[in-house]
Amino acid sequence: MIDLLLGLQWGDEGKGKIVDVLTKNYDIIARFQGGPNAGHTLIFDGNKHVLHTIPSGIFHDKALNIVGNGVVIDPVIFQKELENLSVYNIDFKSKLLISRKAHIILPTHRLLDAASETLKGKSKIGSTLKGIGPTYMDKTGRNGIRIGDLELANWKVKYRNLAEKHLNMIKFYAVELDFDLDQLEAEFFAAVETLQKLTFIDSEEYINQALKQGKSILAEGAQGSLLDIDFGTYPFVTSSNTTAAGACTGLGVAPNKIGDVFGIFKAYTTRVGSGPFPTELFDEDGATMSKVGHEFGATTGRPRRCGWLDLVALKYAVEINGVTQLMMMKGDVLSGFETLKTCTSYNYKGEEISHLPYNIEEDNVSVNYTEFRGWTEDLTKMTEASQLPKNLKDYIQFIEDFVGVKVTIVSVGPDRKQTIMV
Repeated sequence: MIDLLLGLQWGDEGKGKIVDVLTKNYDIIARFQGGPNAGHTLIFDGNKHVLHTIPSGIFHDKALNIVGNGVVIDPVIFQKELENLSVYNIDFKSKLLISRKAHIILPTHRLLDAASETLKGKSKIGSTLKGIGPTYMDKTGRNGIRIGDLELANWKVKYRNLAEKHLNMIKFYAVELDFDLDQLEAEFFAAVETLQKLTFIDSEEYINQALKQGKSILAEGAQGSLLDIDFGTYPFVTSSNTTAAGACTGLGVAPNKIGDVFGIFKAYTTRVGSGPFPTELFDEDGATMSKVGHEFGATTGRPRRCGWLDLVALKYAVEINGVTQLMMMKGDVLSGFETLKTCTSYNYKGEEISHLPYNIEEDNVSVNYTEFRGWTEDLTKMTEASQLPKNLKDYIQFIEDFVGVKVTIVSVGPDRKQTIMV
């Protein structure tokens, strides 16, 4: 069976840390969607690592790491990731395998992204400007260039044809962009040469054979369920399926091969970029969450918006993903709050509801809260579930009862050692 690990909010839940913690239990770690807009942060031995495309199991000697067909790859960013990891003497040729069906982000994809976002003005969706949306558009439009194309003699012809199409589109947008395409392409082609030294595989065949051989696999998701292109807060979403179904299409495995689904969530809620956020705080509580939680995007550096835990949205994410285990991150950030709140229902068009409706813009939705007594204890030095404060245990119990799934891990700090099994 293949287990899945997913974010249940708007991304940035701490998935990278938990993959790193769980990797010792698996033979293969596989990324199945998204691109370098992901920022999976791992902290151990006093060092901080931010991975954008490479799976979070790369630091473990035992595990193979696969970049699946559902991922879009920027060769320039990928090369920088490899360079940043070079001090660890990792054998990337044997430990890092890339699907031939994964699509490639071109320099002109990034330019298209910038042009499109500029054109939207105040209506912009908050793109990371990594070219991910345009790359997925070319994928669904049957124009894209894939990793397997790099093994073909005519791939640069395909590149030039697609790049010229993009440049004509940018002209049509009629927005001012300052760029040096020659420089961008020089970096791109140099990075492609690095990429071509790695191992490309027919990943769906590789993974299914591994399953038949009894290998254990953990599928690593990026972003979060509320950013899913179908089930997220559209149009303020990413361009891929971030939910459990995305693992099937992003790796080529059948639904009946899925085992556990690990759902990661913060003890509160954050969001980067634009879009509705019913529990967002604009007061001192929100500022404290941001400061204590160091809430800045791992990829973009942008400040994250902070708010109370939205249990209505969390229950929705649990249901659409079939979550079997919950893992709560950043419980330590809430230490010191006298009172905590969780959203337990919405007022929507004159009616109280407990499900996520079609539109949660503030004009349509207001929030009903349940309050809890906070705790003052410092959680960061705790190592056993028995040490956790009673009020935190009550908070966790309420979450479990509301969404119908047990919390099995509580993170009490950023380091891999600050992880409590409950």
